[in-house]
Amino acid sequence: MPSPVRRFLLIAASLALAALAVAATALADNAGFGPEAPHSPNAHRINDAYWLIFVFASVIFVLVVAFLVIFVVRYRSRGRARTVEGTQVHGNTRLELIWTVIPVLILAAIASFVFYKLPGISDVPVAKKDRINIRVDARQFYWQFTYPDGTISINTLHVPVHRVVYLELHGWDVIHSFWVPQLGGKTDVIPGRVNHTWFQADRVGTFYGNCAELCGIYHAKMPITVISEPQAQYTSFLASARPAAVLGKAEFQGVCQTCHGLAGAGGYGPPLAGNPLTQQPAGIERITRQGQQGNRGVMPPVARGWSAAQMDALTAYMKTHLKNPVAAGATSGGSGGG
Repeated sequence: MPSPVRRFLLIAASLALAALAVAATALADNAGFGPEAPHSPNAHRINDAYWLIFVFASVIFVLVVAFLVIFVVRYRSRGRARTVEGTQVHGNTRLELIWTVIPVLILAAIASFVFYKLPGISDVPVAKKDRINIRVDARQFYWQFTYPDGTISINTLHVPVHRVVYLELHGWDVIHSFWVPQLGGKTDVIPGRVNHTWFQADRVGTFYGNCAELCGIYHAKMPITVISEPQAQYTSFLASARPAAVLGKAEFQGVCQTCHGLAGAGGYGPPLAGNPLTQQPAGIERITRQGQQGNRGVMPPVARGWSAAQMDALTAYMKTHLKNPVAAGATSGGSGGG
C-alpha cells in the first residue's frame, strides 16, 4: 500500500500527463490556448489584455502548485500515528501582509492595464470620410447586412480593407451576439435596443465568426463571414449583389434553407420544393412576416421588417426554383416550420 505522499505524487504525475495531452491537442488547433490572431486595432488590444492576465495567472498557478508540493513533502507524517499532531506553525505577520499586498497589487496592475486599453476597444475612431456605416439585423437564424447604398447581403459581410467599419446592431426576436474573434470582441444584439461595434481589417482575407449567444434550436446555424477586400472588389460586389435574382437566392439560401434543407428538400422544417405554397406570394409573405405554428414546431417571423423589394425577390426565387420536389418522397408539407 503506497504511503499518502507517494499516492499524492502519483496522482499529481497522472494529472500532469493528462494536462500535457490536452495541451498538445489544443496547440494543434487554432493557436492553442491563446485567442485567434488579431487583424483589427480593437482585437489587438483585447489580445494584449488577455496575455497580461494569462501571464499573471500562469505565474500564480505555478507558484501555488510548487508551494503545495513543497508543503506536502515538508510536513508529511514521517510515519507517526494519524492521531498525533504534526509540528505546529505559528502565524507570521510579515508573511501574511506580503501575501495580502501582492494580490492587491496584481489586481490593481491588471485593472489599470485593462482600463488603459478599454477606450481603444470600445470607442470608434474619430469619424473619417472613409468610414462605412453598415446596419446589422439579427434574427432567428441569420444575419442581414445593409450597406450605405441599400445593398443587402445575408450572413456574409463584404468590407474594404483598411477602412473603419461601424456596425449598428438591431435585434428582432431574441438576444443574439455578434462575434468575429479576429476583428474584435462580442457585442450583444438585443431587441428594443441598438448597440454598436466597429472594426478595421488590416489585411485582405476572410474572417469567420458566429452568434455567441444561445438563441434557439439552430443557434449554431448563424455563421458570420467577413470578407475584407480591395476597394475595387468591394465596389464590384455591391453592384453584383443588387439584382433581385441575386438577393432572392441569398435570402432563400441564407434564411429558408437553414431549417427547410438544401434546395428546400426538407429538414427541421417541412419540404418546400414542390409545395404549392411556394407559388403563392401572398401566402409566403404572410407566413414569413408573421410566423407560423406547425406540427414540427414554431416557425419564427423571419421576414419581419423586410422591405417590399426583399419580399418580391424571395417570392420570385421560390416560384422559379421550387416548383417541383427535389428528391423522391418529398411531398407537399404544411406551412408550419422551424
